[in-house]
Amino acid sequence: MLRLLNLELQKLLLNRTSKILIFVSFVLPFFVILLSSLKINVFGFFTLELGELGIFNFPVIWHLTTFFASQFKFFFAIVVVSMIGNEYSNKTIKQNLIDGLSKKEFILSKFYTITFFSLVSTILIFLISFCIGLYYSSYNEFSIIIQETEFLMAYFIKLIGFFSLCLFFGMLVKRSAFALAFLFILYIVEWIIFGLITWKFNADIAEKIQNFFPLKSMYKLIDQPFQRIAMTKFPDKVDLSYDYGAHGYEMLIVLGWTALFIFLSYRLLKKRDL
Repeated sequence: MLRLLNLELQKLLLNRTSKILIFVSFVLPFFVILLSSLKINVFGFFTLELGELGIFNFPVIWHLTTFFASQFKFFFAIVVVSMIGNEYSNKTIKQNLIDGLSKKEFILSKFYTITFFSLVSTILIFLISFCIGLYYSSYNEFSIIIQETEFLMAYFIKLIGFFSLCLFFGMLVKRSAFALAFLFILYIVEWIIFGLITWKFNADIAEKIQNFFPLKSMYKLIDQPFQRIAMTKFPDKVDLSYDYGAHGYEMLIVLGWTALFIFLSYRLLKKRDL
């Protein structure tokens, strides 16, 4: 595993564009720190500091930071589809196979790279969240701090699932731009199917089925935290039935899609004449 990961990291670090995109994808989560220190002047009457509103308290901070950090995943998605496109355009995929790398090892090297960067990103978000929480949170008991850390696991699985989908599209079309376009097409297709099911049956059934779709299931891993925050601030004015938790069955759905995307990527490569 380490040999395959090291091989892939060398390729990425030799590419200037990939290095820049990787750097940006890891730097952007630090904007959460800027968000925590943001002060808003309200018409000159008073200054509103987000960190003082309680939104960075444990355990809600795990939900908040993982949600915002997951919005930056598209930068590394470009790296994923580019590393496939470059393999075909530079003929390195054929050279790797000639040098003795099996097609299975080739796909595994990409998957190990995806997992590695997802893990590094998760550790980074953990450290950022932990530091902000210790500074702002009114609750510093260990039992409260570790509550809802399952959002970190959900974040990790969400990244692996999304990047595995990008890997599959990269293998399918061989071109970076087309692979990213397929993500947008898939998003539209999912909503078209949702609309058709709603029209044929009803919205409740459509929503339950939609939660099994690739992109929707990945999004559902970490739902938006704004309604949750509003529930704590305005309990009489907000729907308290909002389910914001990171559930194990949702993680299993995404892991299932991840396994399918990696398998399909391997099957594509195995059947393709290089």
